[in-house]
Amino acid sequence: MFAQRTTTPSEARVSGGPARHPGAAAPAPVLERPRPARPVPDRRPRRRWRRGGVGGGAVKSRRSRILGLAWVLPALLVLGVFVYLPLVQNFVFSTQEWDIYSGASVPVGLENYEKLLGDAVFWRALGNNVLYALLSIVFQVAGALVLAAMIESLRSERWRKALRAVYFIPSAISLTVAGLLFYFIYEPNLGLLNHLLDATGLGFLAQPWLGQGSTAMVAIIAMSQWQGFGYSTLLFAVAIQRVPTELYEAAALDGVGPIRRFFNVTVPLVREMTGLMVIITISGAFQVFNEVMVMTSGGPDNSTQVLATWLYRSGFVQNDFGYAAAIATVIFAVTLAVALGQLWYTRRRRVDF
Repeated sequence: MFAQRTTTPSEARVSGGPARHPGAAAPAPVLERPRPARPVPDRRPRRRWRRGGVGGGAVKSRRSRILGLAWVLPALLVLGVFVYLPLVQNFVFSTQEWDIYSGASVPVGLENYEKLLGDAVFWRALGNNVLYALLSIVFQVAGALVLAAMIESLRSERWRKALRAVYFIPSAISLTVAGLLFYFIYEPNLGLLNHLLDATGLGFLAQPWLGQGSTAMVAIIAMSQWQGFGYSTLLFAVAIQRVPTELYEAAALDGVGPIRRFFNVTVPLVREMTGLMVIITISGAFQVFNEVMVMTSGGPDNSTQVLATWLYRSGFVQNDFGYAAAIATVIFAVTLAVALGQLWYTRRRRVDF
C-alpha cells in the first residue's frame, strides 16, 4: 500500500487547486479583470495655431467687430451729419455777426456771449425756463409718480386700465391744439375759466390770465402740465409694474402701511425711471416753444419769453442770427449738463432686482 501524498497550497495553485471530493460542490470560477484597451493614436492632421489668438479666435473676433461697425456706420453717419455737425456749425455761427438774408458774416469772437450777459430779456427768459422746469418736476415727476402708485394700488384691473387711458388722452393732443384750446379757456370775457369762477361764487378771482405779466407765464405752464401729466403717469405705471409683487406682500405682512410702502419700496425701485423723467422734463422745459408762441408769442411786455422764443425773435425777426446761435449754444449747454449729471447720479444708485 502506498501512502497518500498531501498537496501543498503552492502546488494547489499551480495544479488548479486541491483534489475535490466526488460529492463536493464545484468552486466558483475566478473572473479575471479585463485589461484596458490600448489608446488608438490620433492620426488626423493637426491645425496650426496662429500667433495672437487661440485657434483663430482673434481673427473671428476681428471679423465680428468689422461687421458690427459696418452695421453701425449708417447710424453714425446720420448722427454726424444731422446732429453733431450742426452743433459745431452753430458754435461757429455764434462767433459771427451774420445777416441771414444776405449771407454776409463778420467774425466777432465772443461778443455775442458778452451781449447775452447784459441782455435783460435773456435773463428773464432764462428765469421763465427755470420756473417752467421746477414746476414740471413737481407735477410731471413727483405728482405723476404719486398718481401712478395710486392707480397701480387698485385691485380692479378694469379700473386701472380705464384710469390709465383717461389720464393719457391729453398727451395725445398736439401742443398747438392744446395751446389754442387753453387760449379760449383763458379768454377774459368769453372764456370758460372766468365763467366757471363766476358760477361758483369766486368771480373776484376772474382776471385776464394771458393779458398780464403776473399770471401769463403760470397760465402757460398750467396748460403744459395738463398736456404732459398723463404721459409721465403712464411711464411711472409701467415702472411700478416691474417691481416684484412679493416685496409689497412682504411689507404688508410686516404691517407696513401704504404710505411707508410707497417711500420704502416704490420710490427706491423706480429710481431709474425717475432719473429718466427728470432728464426729459428739464430738457423739455428748456426747449419749450409751441405753447408760448401759440398763446402769447412772448408777451405781454416780454413777460412770457423763454429761450426758444427769444432765439426765434432774435434770429428771424431782428435778423441777428449770430446772437440767436449764442442763445442756442446756451440751451444746449444747460440741457447737456443736466443730462450728464442726472445719468451719473442714476448710474451710481442703480437698483437691480
